Amino acid sequence: MKGSTSSTLEVQQLQKHLNTATAELKHAQQEHDEKFKVLLGFVSQLSFACKGQNLELDNKLAKLRRLLPHSESFSDAVQSICEVEKILKSQYRHITIQLNESRHGLSRVVAQLQRVKELPEKTKRELSYFKQELAKPFHTVWDYIPKIKQLIEHYEQVLELQFSDAKYLELESKHKVLADELLSLIDDIVFLPENHDKVCTVQAVLSNDLSVNSLLSAYQAILTLVVENLLHEKSSAQEFLVALNETLSAVGDITTTMQTQSDKNESDKARLNSTIQNHVDNVDLSLHVLNDAEELKSQVRHQLHELRRTLAQKEELEQRERQQLHLSIQTMEQQLSSLTSEVGDYKEKLFEQQKSNLTDSLTQLPNRAALEDRMAFEHQKLQKNNNSLWVVVADIDHFKSINDNFGHSIGDKTLQVIAKALKSSIRDTEFIARYGGEEFVLLLPHVLEPDIEAILNRVRERIKSIPFKFKNKRITVTISIGAAKVHKKERIEDTFDRADAALYRAKDQNRDRVVVDS
Repeated sequence: MKGSTSSTLEVQQLQKHLNTATAELKHAQQEHDEKFKVLLGFVSQLSFACKGQNLELDNKLAKLRRLLPHSESFSDAVQSICEVEKILKSQYRHITIQLNESRHGLSRVVAQLQRVKELPEKTKRELSYFKQELAKPFHTVWDYIPKIKQLIEHYEQVLELQFSDAKYLELESKHKVLADELLSLIDDIVFLPENHDKVCTVQAVLSNDLSVNSLLSAYQAILTLVVENLLHEKSSAQEFLVALNETLSAVGDITTTMQTQSDKNESDKARLNSTIQNHVDNVDLSLHVLNDAEELKSQVRHQLHELRRTLAQKEELEQRERQQLHLSIQTMEQQLSSLTSEVGDYKEKLFEQQKSNLTDSLTQLPNRAALEDRMAFEHQKLQKNNNSLWVVVADIDHFKSINDNFGHSIGDKTLQVIAKALKSSIRDTEFIARYGGEEFVLLLPHVLEPDIEAILNRVRERIKSIPFKFKNKRITVTISIGAAKVHKKERIEDTFDRADAALYRAKDQNRDRVVVDS
């Protein structure tokens, strides 16, 4: 009887250990769920950090965010991350194809240069050797850049050979048209800040003593700067994609490892739970079968010993699992932190680039692209609230004579002063942009028709009163203004044309005046 009581106490003790193990298992599951939430938060932050870089990538990450909360294991997450990796690999293949097409394009340009007659033998050999080098594939954009530079050098050599005798090339009206078109294009392009002086030099050449040679050199210089802009932007994008690819690959590896380890742990837990249950069943069986108290006591002790050993193994397994999960989450957080920093830098560059793309570098006013966006926005608002909207075109009178008589740098300073004065003349709800050259466009909402002419005349008089002084000589600079009100159901582009026509009527009426299209 005493032995039976002792066995019952040990079974109760065993049951207590089981309850403790069950509670610990529940706690481990809760901890696992919390870590899983951390993983979900990581994917969400990763998705937000990468938003806008690639539409397909955005969609895949959004799918992963939706999928994780309802997944019972990591297998679905692994599949989605593999899909993201495929997108990045596809992007790499796309870049490779572009590089290959660019290589063929360079070969075609070389073939055109080889057709030029009377090339020196040295130049012919250099072009032939260069074309042979182009037969080798480009693996990165850095293989492409030196070839571009070499081609430009060969192109310059051929141009120099063809136009070295410049005295026989007379400047024609078409050359002046080309110079004006290039000046207009330069106003629309946002160059790298370090190239500002080079751009100003080209503008000065095009505006002053123009020759065929200087025109060709100007086009060549601008082409080189545009290529430099393109390669700079491409390099920034490629650096970001590499960082993103490395981080996602690391996250994919971690998630795959977690999945594998989780499956193994689950299998080990199931095995240990089965062993524990077997020990309990053996104790229960011993209580019913064995009559000898000593034998029963011995059997129970043995089963308790095995049960304790199994529980210790299970506790060790769960502890190891918690440590592995914590280490994996910590590693992913570090990867996320690194990626977030990279994305932050890249987004800042994109923001600055976007800002530069919408800002005129000389006057710091919005440029033509920004004007087109604002015109569309204001026109859309007009359709909804039916308020008034005026399109105003202003042009500096006799601006070319300022450049011709005082130099291009003085012309630039004149533009900057007038741009600042025009901007300070308008309200916060109004908009001004440099349209190109010496022309500005204003958008004036909520202005009554009887008031528009007086408002614009005050602006005109303000510009006229600016005390310009060039080379110790007092100069009065005036502007002519044309304005038109947007009619109901009229395209705003048509309104702009009417305002532009009104400006030309103001020019025809001796300038320095406002003409409102009725």
